[in-house]
Amino acid sequence: INIIDTPGHVDFTIEVERALRVLDSAVLVLCSVAGVQSQSITVDRQMKRYGVPRIAFVNKCDRQGANPIRVRDQLREKLGHNAVMMQLPIGLEDRFSGVIDLVTMQACYFDGDNGEVVRVEEIPADMVDNAMLYREEMLDTVSMFSDELTEAMLMEDDEPGSVTPEIIHAAIRKATISLQVTPVLMGSAYKNKGVQKLLDAVVNWLAAPNEVPNHAFDLDNDEARVEIEADPTRPAVALAFKLEEGRYGQLTYLRIYEGTIARGMQIINARSGDKVKVGRLVRMHADEMEDIEDATCGDIVAIFGVDCFSGDTFTDGTRRLTMASIHVPDAVISLTINPVDNKASVNMSKAL
Repeated sequence: INIIDTPGHVDFTIEVERALRVLDSAVLVLCSVAGVQSQSITVDRQMKRYGVPRIAFVNKCDRQGANPIRVRDQLREKLGHNAVMMQLPIGLEDRFSGVIDLVTMQACYFDGDNGEVVRVEEIPADMVDNAMLYREEMLDTVSMFSDELTEAMLMEDDEPGSVTPEIIHAAIRKATISLQVTPVLMGSAYKNKGVQKLLDAVVNWLAAPNEVPNHAFDLDNDEARVEIEADPTRPAVALAFKLEEGRYGQLTYLRIYEGTIARGMQIINARSGDKVKVGRLVRMHADEMEDIEDATCGDIVAIFGVDCFSGDTFTDGTRRLTMASIHVPDAVISLTINPVDNKASVNMSKAL
């Protein structure tokens, strides 16, 4: 799984735009105290632009004034999401200790200095009725998008146990990927509480590369629309979505949509027609690089020494395809910067 952590500040909106253009799914992180803020609305608009399925994670449940139910309501009212609680908090503010999983109907506690020890127990007796209420609401909503879950719910009275966690997970996954439902989870990232269940939800409910439709345009056929398949055996198609000046020259980040790109192979820039030999292929871990021999559809990798622009499409040359570029919002303000001398001009050119 490739994970991109995007900045939340308004000054870095374009970085969020780049990431959402190439990602298959997202986690929308919200504050349990402040709830849906102005930048949350902007990011949600970006997600909708690219049709990105998402999970909502209500963070900071250990802070004074935390109220994840209110945040769920704001998701519905301000963002228009069909937001559904998948968990309930066990305590809030300084008493926040864990979550109730409404799928498995178990209480999950996070012990240890950093919440690294996950302890699963029965739901506290005083929370069972409330948990059952929210579980029924969750099942009623999700079953609208799953015939299998609906049938299991109808059989539950005669055959207890028909509604299994596996059936519920499949229904949530289907509803989430089709943008019909936004699952709501919660925790405290700083104290590592709830993060484990969030990562489980990413695996269980969010889309794999072969579950997301993508397309390109055939430059040799009057820009006819061509469906892109997440098949590693097909001709390579990749999109350059971010450029970065590194220690070894320009670093170009690629999201591979189709086929495989290997070290030593030749790829072609569909815009300029330039041929590029992939001399070094790396997988990024924050600021660390891991050299790899090849990467396939769904992977996000980086290559060196490529003269290109953000938004360029690269192929193996068997087809002249181009993918839709990145949406760049209009500038709020425009300024002219003049370097003081030639040396400063060179440095500014690299920075830009």
